[in-house]
Amino acid sequence: MIPPTLDATDMSSLSLTTDDIRRQSQQDLERRQQAGSKLDVEKIHRYGAFVGSVVERHRSLARAMDYCRELIAATEGSGRSVRSGTVVFADSLNRPRGRFDRVWHAPVGGLWGCLIHANTLLESSRRFVPLAVGVACCEAVRELGGTQAVLRWVNDVLVDGRKLAGFLVEGHTGPFYGEEYNLIGFGININNSCFPAELAGAAVSLAEVLGHPVDLNLFSQSFLAHLSFTLGLLYFAEDELLQEENQGQDWHPLLSRWRELSDSLGRQVVYGLDVMMKPQYQAFAADLSVDGGLILKFADGYEKIEHCGEIRYL
Repeated sequence: MIPPTLDATDMSSLSLTTDDIRRQSQQDLERRQQAGSKLDVEKIHRYGAFVGSVVERHRSLARAMDYCRELIAATEGSGRSVRSGTVVFADSLNRPRGRFDRVWHAPVGGLWGCLIHANTLLESSRRFVPLAVGVACCEAVRELGGTQAVLRWVNDVLVDGRKLAGFLVEGHTGPFYGEEYNLIGFGININNSCFPAELAGAAVSLAEVLGHPVDLNLFSQSFLAHLSFTLGLLYFAEDELLQEENQGQDWHPLLSRWRELSDSLGRQVVYGLDVMMKPQYQAFAADLSVDGGLILKFADGYEKIEHCGEIRYL
């Protein structure tokens, strides 16, 4: 059974609304225009305007991604479709899990949830979704003063080697209509500064980085505004690359931004699908491929491109 959506008055820390997200997105658009972006930021803004079309807020959920699957099934079962861009927030998660069911500490004070994206992207563009989420979060952190924040491939946000945020993107097919979705799960340490022993030294919160508590609503607005832009950028790039004069070009603006924010390239790394439990090999992280894969170079000059999995630095 799906829990009822709670009013803002029932929330102890988050009162975000769709209108808040739209206002912040408009401010982000104006800031990018004033900065003289060479991209058509207004067009990108329109493409990404679906983010935050619906906002649900809950005191507690088991897992936000599981809830979203239930929401899709229940909505389709009633003869309707879930609106793309629906965001589900929870003050806390009771059974949070990351990749390979790893435990993620998700108490009150952090930003936990999932965004439902009706997948209308080309398959080649869908590969960029995990990169887009990481870029959006890293930009939001830096915007609030966390200038040390960097990206570790694919989309872990780190500060001084400690993990501030992680994301999980999973495909899902609606049980009634067969509609395809991307479920974008997010876990961002904001004001939750107490971590269990197994995470001590490996995790950090934004409040720790900045040295003061963070307005959770303000950060949420910023994160979703940036996410609106980076997801809109995927549609914009598709449109540009479908133009006859751009066909065949190795061009994607998201890759350039990811490179600027990441500290992964140029480092010796260990790679694995599950690098913590089953590391597979060591290599040099040389660059990103045109489709967002990580180009790994071995000592003998052989190169391999990985599109999934994870790395740790040596």
